[in-house]
Amino acid sequence: MTEMVFGTVPVRAGEPVLPKWWRTLDKLALSSILMLFGIGLLLGLAASVPLAEKNGLEPFYYVKRQAFFGVVALLTMLGISMLPPLQVRRLGVIGFAFSFVAILLLPVFGTDFGKGAVRWFSLGFASVQPSEFLKPGFVIIAAWFMAAAHEVAGPPGRFYSFILACIIVVALALQPDFGQASLVLFSWGVMYFVAGAPFFILTAIGGLTVAGGVFAYNASEHFARRINGFLSPEIDPRTQIGYATNAIQEGGFFGVGVGEGTVKWSLPDAHTDFIIAVAAEEYGLILVLAIIALYATVVISSLLRLMRERDPFARLAGTGLACAFGVQAFINMGVAVRLLPAKGMTLPFVSYGGSSVIASGIALGMLLALTRTRPQGQIADILTRRGN
Repeated sequence: MTEMVFGTVPVRAGEPVLPKWWRTLDKLALSSILMLFGIGLLLGLAASVPLAEKNGLEPFYYVKRQAFFGVVALLTMLGISMLPPLQVRRLGVIGFAFSFVAILLLPVFGTDFGKGAVRWFSLGFASVQPSEFLKPGFVIIAAWFMAAAHEVAGPPGRFYSFILACIIVVALALQPDFGQASLVLFSWGVMYFVAGAPFFILTAIGGLTVAGGVFAYNASEHFARRINGFLSPEIDPRTQIGYATNAIQEGGFFGVGVGEGTVKWSLPDAHTDFIIAVAAEEYGLILVLAIIALYATVVISSLLRLMRERDPFARLAGTGLACAFGVQAFINMGVAVRLLPAKGMTLPFVSYGGSSVIASGIALGMLLALTRTRPQGQIADILTRRGN
């Protein structure tokens, strides 16, 4: 539907698949992703040992699992990054269909693991959070709809994507999972803006979002409790936010030293949602800034490549994936320093969690595939040709 061809640029005839993939890949983004995974393992060595001891497991049980999930995620990412946009779109649509059905089945077969929100399927040896896999699939299918609207006599794809986004947001809010719901809505809004949405419509959608937040505050005790805790001028030192805030302050610029941190013994989610607090306490502001720089590198490098992309589907889908990746990292770190209300969201490719790491690998594989340079040409080629 969106594979439009306006000419070609020179192609190396008979070039093998792997050299061609490497030549066209965003190596800067790939290097940053690999470094984030390495940092995640490093922090896992510090943060997950207390939890393993508490659960009567070997000290590095969670680190080994994280390494296994990470290898699976990296191999998946590299495999997907070799796909052309058409295959990425097909994979995204299929993944979205399975994930959406899984979301609908959560009230019947899901579990909350005592956290008050039914978000997981328990498999005994592991758990699966379908909302993590839903996000990249939604971005792909929403971008497909929006790109179709650019075609002659195309369907009202923007409207279809909006209806789909509303359905997903409602399904996630019922779990309740307002963090993932807000991320889905943000991804859609970014793509809608890039697709040329009128400012009035964006303003109206923003107003509806605020109204939805007010409704959720009044209707959900879980949501209201987190907002009230965020707005409270006092921080209870016995809460997760209290422990995380104190750890970040104690870390200072250089940290208290490798293995010398104490927050990992107090925070039950130190290896997942609050992994950045462990990084700040033991390694200081230096490592935190390095992590932020790596996330920014992935996002900015991808967006710069997408600015030259002429395929509307690749441009929209890549923008949605890149921004969702960056904003999820921003939300996780923002919660830890109390810039945002607690949302229970992992730090992509750094936090422990099989669903999170593998889903991030899928999303980043799609992003790397869509930002590869391809022989169809770029927007600049078309404008130059039309000018002549």
